[in-house]
Amino acid sequence: MNKSAKILYYTPRILCVIAILFISLFALDAFQPDHTIWQQMGAFFMHLIPSFILTILLIIAWKRELLGGILFLIISLGVSPFIFKMNYNMNQSFWMSMGIIFLITIPFAVVGILFIMSHFRKRHTSKI
Repeated sequence: MNKSAKILYYTPRILCVIAILFISLFALDAFQPDHTIWQQMGAFFMHLIPSFILTILLIIAWKRELLGGILFLIISLGVSPFIFKMNYNMNQSFWMSMGIIFLITIPFAVVGILFIMSHFRKRHTSKI
């Protein structure tokens, strides 16, 4: 495997792990001082459900790049309108809501595109 193929292979995986860790940080808001430890732990794990789903998608994409890339694109583009609407209703700012979309969902769309590119690059080089 040449250097550019290695970069294309590892970039979506590393970027996805970083993006999942970033999403997981939002689960920390589950810890409220007026709740019991069990309520806080329950809320914490509920907030981590998106991270668990994204980790499962990463495992799928690691083994089957094309399928994983398509799933990442569908998930990221599919949830973008809901995240935008929810944030717009809270802050009434188009640009702030777009910024949140770029922070939360666009990295996973990029990951999906990179997984698809890696799949086709690997497929193309194996035919040669």
